[in-house]
Amino acid sequence: MAKKASKTQELDARRDAVINAAMALAAEHDWDEVRLSDIAAQAGVTLAEMRAAFESKTAIVYGLMRRTDKAVLEGDDPEMAGEPARDRLFDVLMRRFEALAPYRAALRSIMRAYRNDVFAASQFNARARRSMKWMLESAQIDATGRMGEVRAQGLVLVWMRTMRVFLRDKDEGLARTMAELDRALRDGERVMRNIGGGLRALGMVGSVLSGLRDGARRARRRRRYRDDDYDEDERRYYDDPDDAMPDEPYTGGPH
Repeated sequence: MAKKASKTQELDARRDAVINAAMALAAEHDWDEVRLSDIAAQAGVTLAEMRAAFESKTAIVYGLMRRTDKAVLEGDDPEMAGEPARDRLFDVLMRRFEALAPYRAALRSIMRAYRNDVFAASQFNARARRSMKWMLESAQIDATGRMGEVRAQGLVLVWMRTMRVFLRDKDEGLARTMAELDRALRDGERVMRNIGGGLRALGMVGSVLSGLRDGARRARRRRRYRDDDYDEDERRYYDDPDDAMPDEPYTGGPH
């Protein structure tokens, strides 16, 4: 057991070294120009060792995101529990910006590269959405189900809007970042209220459509029962409650 724990610690240490090396190189060069072999040399590991830790440069970026998730979650403040949801979320996201502050130059390089690669940007958005789910839960906001997906995607947009200011914010206290984050969260809150109302309206429409559909189905069955041409086998099929398939209510799509 101790040997296994030691190997895990070695791998974690190697991952941290690779992430730090990648960020150092990204701060000095265009991310597109940084090679895997450059990162391995900077980290003091072999390519084989780095391959065991990360499968690509993108995976290294995601490694930084996971490390940041962990740092934020470990810094949860119990005293924030009684504060309004927006204040809790503000506190969580500011802890995230503070954790990323040492890597701003590297992140500017990486963001420039992603702007020129639609596929990479799409993949990054999906990974960022997973991180934002953890941030929502850290702020004691439900991140499950379809509404959780909507909240997480909305928070990605808030995050990226604020990130543009954060990357240029020269104030040690991140005053401009805090101001922009507060504005973005307020705007996002208004949007989420509108979305919530829209989803409730869609739910009512779904109920109406469900009723109309069920009514049409019952009418077709009544016509079928009145049809003198159906044979005894069909009569047994439709009259046997054990063979009847229950009608599934319309829910507006898969969950």
